[in-house]
Formats: sequence, C-alpha cells, structure tokens
Amino acid sequence: MHAWLCENPIGVDALTWKELPTPQPGAGEVLIQIQAASLNFPDLLIVQNKYQMKPPLPFVPGSEYAGVVQAVGEGVTHLKVGQSVACLSGTGGFGTHTLAPAKLCIPLPAGFPAVDAAAFIMTYATSHHALIDRGQLKAGETVLVLGAAGGVGTAAIQIAKAAGARVIAAASNAEKCALCTRIGADATINYSQDNLRDALKALTDGKGPDVIYDPVGGEFAEPAFRSIAWRGRYLVVGFAAGPIPALPWNLALLKGASLVGVFWGDYARREPQANAAMMQELAQWYGQGKIKPVIHHTLPMAQLKQAYEEMGSRGVMGKLVMVN
Repeated sequence: MHAWLCENPIGVDALTWKELPTPQPGAGEVLIQIQAASLNFPDLLIVQNKYQMKPPLPFVPGSEYAGVVQAVGEGVTHLKVGQSVACLSGTGGFGTHTLAPAKLCIPLPAGFPAVDAAAFIMTYATSHHALIDRGQLKAGETVLVLGAAGGVGTAAIQIAKAAGARVIAAASNAEKCALCTRIGADATINYSQDNLRDALKALTDGKGPDVIYDPVGGEFAEPAFRSIAWRGRYLVVGFAAGPIPALPWNLALLKGASLVGVFWGDYARREPQANAAMMQELAQWYGQGKIKPVIHHTLPMAQLKQAYEEMGSRGVMGKLVMVN
C-alpha cells in the first residue's frame, strides 16, 4: 500500500508519499481499500499540529473516506468482505488502504457513489446536528449561512431547505453566490461587495435571521450577530477565517438571543444512538434527492499537496475529493 505519512506535523510540505506494509485488521477492525477521500478543514489543521485531536506520530491524515472492505477482524459481524462503506475515523484516509474501527464504518446502499460518500459524513452530520438539534430550526424560519459555498456551507443550505426554512447564503464572490442559488438558497449576499447588516435588514424586512450558521468566525461574526432576530440562535460551527471573534455579551441580552456551540464529533461520541438516527435520516434524504454533496472536483491521491493548496486559496466551492 501507499499513503501520505505525517512524521513531523509542521505543515503540508512535510508530508511524504510512502510505500508501507499493508496491515491486517485486529479485533473490531476492518481493512478498507480506499476509493475516495475528501479534504476537510481539520485535515489541514491536523498536519499543522493545530487540531484538538493530536494523533501519535507518524500518522496518515485524511479523516473521511469511502471504499471497499478487504478483510475483517475478530468480532466484526455487521460488515463483510466486498462491502462498500464510508468512514470518518479522523486519520488514515489519504492512502490506498487503511485500518478502520468497524463501529465507525457506515454500510453504503446500492447507488451511493464513493466520491459522494467520501464527502458526506462530516459536512452533513455537522450541519444537521447544528441546524436541527442545536438550532432547533423550524419550517418557515430564516437561516443565514456564512461561508455558504464551502463544504459545510453547501450542506447547511440543503439541510435547511429540506427542513422547510428560508435560506440566505453569504459568500465572498458572485460565482460562489451563484452556486448557492443553484443548490437552493432563496437569497444571497456577496459580502465582498455588500454591507452584511444592510443586506440582512433588507432581505428580512428588518427582522433579521432566526438562525445563523457560522463556520467562519472572523470579521463577519459581530455584524451578523447584531442583525439576529429576537430569540435568534447563533451557531458556532468553526473558525475557517482564522481569528476567533470576541462578541460583546450585551448583544445576546438585547436580542434575547442564544450563542450555541456545535461540536458534532463529541455529540457522536456522547450520544451514539441519536447520532445513528440522524445519519439514517441523512441517508434517506440523499436517496430522496434532497441533499447531494457539491464536489468542486476530484484529484488523484498522489496530488494531495495540490489539493491542500487549492483549499488554502479559499477558491474551493463544496468539497475536494482525492481518488485512487
């Protein structure tokens, strides 16, 4: 097998494409031949030693992937050799093969392509947990999605529409706004040109959005929060822009608003039954055509460094997927 090995987490340039022995699964594990693996923001942080999870060195990055089971370890009864699965295990995806905990593997129904499956779990689970569970989104409410053309942003647009909400998508250029419209956004804000607060006021008749989905942080967090509706819910999903904003607490008081943390990974660990039910609903929605990952494009696995460079340029719309 071959894999991208991180032996020193000082950045993408330190990754090396190496031939490694193909491992055999232990108890509770499966060996997966990887067909596709998507690039997520944590995959960048983890090779820079900036992510909350710090795996022992050396490790193979790549948190989310899909492929075919090649071998099963002792005690694995719900998966079999030849079965197509998707997995989000945190590491291991950027290679030709990996060992994965069987309990983290999701069997794929017929007709679920590996490229879509590799770009599905993290973004859709995060967005569903954020909007439906933490945000308690109701049909007829208005959602503002910041960073709306990215992986989690495009998933959030689709999930909010599936829940019956009105969606305002904010993105950094006209091309990204056009993508958001194509996948269901009711209105868009180009925040490289438009004043965010003025645009939200106009689009909501002065009421403001009921729910704000923010995977970006940075400079737009405060103006967005200042625009929130009475009893609004501000979902803190991540900080892709880099800076972590510091909000004046009186804003929450004046709007009767809630600042709500979203940590899907720990939700899945702490509440596995609820998470499993959520994933089942998402799989049903995919089968019904309500949601579908937006794929920016695919690249050969050997071109991982190019994919990292593209992601860092902020030009990616949806997800980048590496394929074998």
